[in-house]
Amino acid sequence: MRAIRLHSFGPAENLTHEEVPDPVPGPGQVRITVSAAGVHLLDATLREGHRGPLPELPALPTVPGREVAGTVDALGDGVDPHWLGERVVAHLGFAPGGYAERAVTDVERLHRIPDNLDPAAAVAMIGTGRTALGIVQFAEPGPDDTVIVPAAAGGIGTLLVQYAKNAGAHVIGLAGGPDKTARVRANGADLAADYTTPDWPAKVRAHLGGRPATIVYDGVGGAVAREAVALLAPDGRHLVFGWSAEGIADGEGYHVEGLTQSVLGPTMLRKAGGLRALELRALTEAAQGRLRPAVTRFPLARAADAHRALEQRRTVGKVVLEP
Repeated sequence: MRAIRLHSFGPAENLTHEEVPDPVPGPGQVRITVSAAGVHLLDATLREGHRGPLPELPALPTVPGREVAGTVDALGDGVDPHWLGERVVAHLGFAPGGYAERAVTDVERLHRIPDNLDPAAAVAMIGTGRTALGIVQFAEPGPDDTVIVPAAAGGIGTLLVQYAKNAGAHVIGLAGGPDKTARVRANGADLAADYTTPDWPAKVRAHLGGRPATIVYDGVGGAVAREAVALLAPDGRHLVFGWSAEGIADGEGYHVEGLTQSVLGPTMLRKAGGLRALELRALTEAAQGRLRPAVTRFPLARAADAHRALEQRRTVGKVVLEP
């Protein structure tokens, strides 16, 4: 089969498309013919040689990727035969192997893909969707809330905008450039502001007419987040779940006295029933049309291009590789 392998840590060019042996499912495992594989910023962090939140770096050479969707084509010992031929999606956990034409995983990780979801959307929901639903558990929006979503054109941001709108909140989405702000507006945000323009905070204040925001869902950090947090009410809620721009406390003005600031680590998803409950809920929300993931697709052979585009913020929504 063809797969993407990383032989040495470093730039995106180190991801090579090559022939490798087919994986063989062990006891309690299945093999999936992959139709879509998710790409995550963590993949780029690991590629560079930084372990991020994981306990250790993968042994080299490695096939990156931890989210796959496709069709079960082989079963290991002890697996119920009814799984053969099923359309499934799975988060592989700490085990890599997703950037490939075939991947193996434990049968306990499988979810059937709803009939009206394509594999790319299912991949988006199994990882990004479960994360978005994990985040809102800590600050549920409602009709009385004004919510600010930095990086609102990203995979998580897209879903947070939709979730908050479904809950009746007033939503302000921030994104970089006119193309992305247009997508944020089409996604349902009441205001889409371009954070690459210096006057965006003034435009948000004018839009709000003097009333403060109540929730900031912050996966960016840095200057954009500092400006967004400055728009919060003193008793507002600031949910930090990432800092792709820079550190979360790297300058004055990032913290507003009296607000509730929660920094959510890798354990955040273990609340309210754990990961499987969030995954199932995410897939159900997508199947019923309440959450609609945005997807940027690349052929498997162009995994290096996908990494570069993601790192340079040239993608919209979830990045997916298709063999």
